[in-house]
Amino acid sequence: MVDMKMLDKIIDQTLDTVGQSREQIFDISEESRQEYQTLQKELQDVRTCVANIIEKTDRTNLHARFARNRLVEVSKAFDRFSQDEIKIAYEQANDFQIQLTVLQQEEIKLRERRDHIERRLINLNETIERAEHLAGQMSVVYNFLSSDLRQVGEVIEDAREKQKFGLKIIEAQEAERKKLSREIHDGPAQMMANVLLRSELIERIYQERGIDEALNEIRDLRKMVKISLAEVRRIIYDLRPMALDDLGLVPTLSKYLANFEEHNRINVTFKHIGRDKRIPEEYEVALFRMVQEGVQNAYKHAESTEIKVKIEIKPTKVIIIIKDDGKGFDTKNLKEGTFGLMGMKERVNMLKGELTIQSKINVGTCISIVVPM
Repeated sequence: MVDMKMLDKIIDQTLDTVGQSREQIFDISEESRQEYQTLQKELQDVRTCVANIIEKTDRTNLHARFARNRLVEVSKAFDRFSQDEIKIAYEQANDFQIQLTVLQQEEIKLRERRDHIERRLINLNETIERAEHLAGQMSVVYNFLSSDLRQVGEVIEDAREKQKFGLKIIEAQEAERKKLSREIHDGPAQMMANVLLRSELIERIYQERGIDEALNEIRDLRKMVKISLAEVRRIIYDLRPMALDDLGLVPTLSKYLANFEEHNRINVTFKHIGRDKRIPEEYEVALFRMVQEGVQNAYKHAESTEIKVKIEIKPTKVIIIIKDDGKGFDTKNLKEGTFGLMGMKERVNMLKGELTIQSKINVGTCISIVVPM
């Protein structure tokens, strides 16, 4: 018989080790990201210096050519020029040649520094990606050990099935959390950082350029805040559209697909057949998520130019069709770990419905969902 206290002690010790390792990996990722940003700025400065020194070298080379020609002219006719003129011609030619040599050496050093920074950026980017991937795996293990493993263990007796089921749930959760954190980091968080940076510059602009330039900067700042606010609202809407509770499935789908079309610049056609009536909340949420997942899959993976969505609400069932004109795929060789389709199948199974996927390479994909009421 398994000693549960000893098992809990082992899990707790493992949790501490995994948690510390996860924090260390996160620190490595953040330090690498900060160095990456610093090197990007330095690379931009070095590239500017290279361009400037090339331009300066070209000008000096032109002057040196003229000085050499002058020296050749003087050398051919010493009797026509004074000693001072000969001396000046020789010194000018020599000075320009020395300047040209110094500039060429400086250009070589700058190019070597530029190449070194570019190689370092490539290595840092690989380090960041590996650290993020490893941190995600560590989070899966951490969450599995801290919560899901114990909770699932109370229900599922078979250890192998318990592990497989628990890991699938956590991986799906981590994928969604990673997606959400990436959207916030690349969208509102980045925008807020820019707002903070530019807000610190407004006082300096006011002092150096006057009130008009400062007001222009404030107007640009206001635009950035509006864009960031819109992005935050979009993320919130993706998490849980409030219109679903207030208006129901059909109006919410119509609004979501219109926003999706505008935001991603892809043609989306929505058609509703039958009465626009409310159905139980658990059905509305599940059906909305299935349409959302199907449309996002068509946009992200199928490279579609047009997506068509049709929903028909009947007294005994709901029928949903999601069709795209994308590149299609082989339905017999679905990749393991495709959480989008996996999630749709799980939702359909929970509602005791049927999910049918028809796809042809370079023709498109049609997803049919039938859920009994």
